[in-house]
Amino acid sequence: MQAVGLITEYNPLHNGHRYHLQQAKKLTNADCTVVVMSGNWLQRGEPAILDKWTRAQLALQNGADLVIELPVFFATQPAHLFAQGGIELLSALNCNSVVFGAEHPDLDFERLTATIAAQNGAFSRYNATYATQFNHALQAATGVSLTAANDMLSFCYYTANQALTRPMKLLPIKRQQADHGTETIMAGNRFASGTAVRQAAFKQDWTAIAPVVPPATLRALQSQRLQQWADFWPMLQYQLLTVDVAHSAQYDQMAEGLEYRMQEMVQHATSFDDFIQRVKSKRYTYTRLQRVATAALLQLTKAEIKTAQANNYVRVLGFNPTGQAYLHQVKKQLPLPLYTKIDQKLRQHALNLDYRAGRVYQLLNGQSQDLYRKPWRITSDD
Repeated sequence: MQAVGLITEYNPLHNGHRYHLQQAKKLTNADCTVVVMSGNWLQRGEPAILDKWTRAQLALQNGADLVIELPVFFATQPAHLFAQGGIELLSALNCNSVVFGAEHPDLDFERLTATIAAQNGAFSRYNATYATQFNHALQAATGVSLTAANDMLSFCYYTANQALTRPMKLLPIKRQQADHGTETIMAGNRFASGTAVRQAAFKQDWTAIAPVVPPATLRALQSQRLQQWADFWPMLQYQLLTVDVAHSAQYDQMAEGLEYRMQEMVQHATSFDDFIQRVKSKRYTYTRLQRVATAALLQLTKAEIKTAQANNYVRVLGFNPTGQAYLHQVKKQLPLPLYTKIDQKLRQHALNLDYRAGRVYQLLNGQSQDLYRKPWRITSDD
């Protein structure tokens, strides 16, 4: 069996994602579609609107054959590390190709990657201006700037893929109609951005959402508790008010005295949005600040994240008969540990960070996220 891989968040799964799944199999003639999906905390430093089990089930109902969790120590990172984690998992699962959406799929990402690689990583200092430094270096070397979110991710996929001993075939495809950050659902369209779908869902505007998502997604949004940062604000506020500033300096992606600014602004903020606005400066993007806030809420330290990234693993969230057969085919040659459920030992050791992230999410979601949860087994009748 041959497999095609996708790196996703599905926050939530909409028609653009379903198109992506359909095109991936069509373009590659793959027997199996493997999806690596972020868990309950996402790349932009925010909680997923629906929990990872619901989103994995939706993926299996709309074209995925095997769904693997992207661990929190890669899922909540800047684009280059997010891409590295996803590419590493798809490579470990012996995928032949990776299909992903881009705003400008005709860009020669391979050439851009090779050109930047020759710069010796001059732009790659790990601080708040990473994206700015990167684009300055890219513009100087190639005359191209990658300002669209998925173009930037595409570049990062190519960079991570080129670092593999056996690179996979990468196939960017055009995103359908709605730009990544578009905040409204246009009447008459079958496609909308995840941002627009989430905003409509929080307003319970089901009439607007119905044409742009699969029916199962609409049912999930209507029936489940929808998570957003505002829900976790009291927990974050408590964390920042009570922790010693020397300890908060150890949180992942905290740098350059940001811990002092956060500790000061949390004294006055009245909501999460107000807090982020108060902390915001030219030095930091909103996304960076949200990722730091996520690390603070989950108490993820730099040292923990670095150690975990060197010890990646394959955590199965679900499969159908095709995905199960493919997993059986590759599991004996997997270079990474394979986990299908978290028990007490894994909770305390190898999968501790994902357990911690899921447990905090569970405080509001109310559904067990990890301990003893088994992967979905979807049959053709489900």
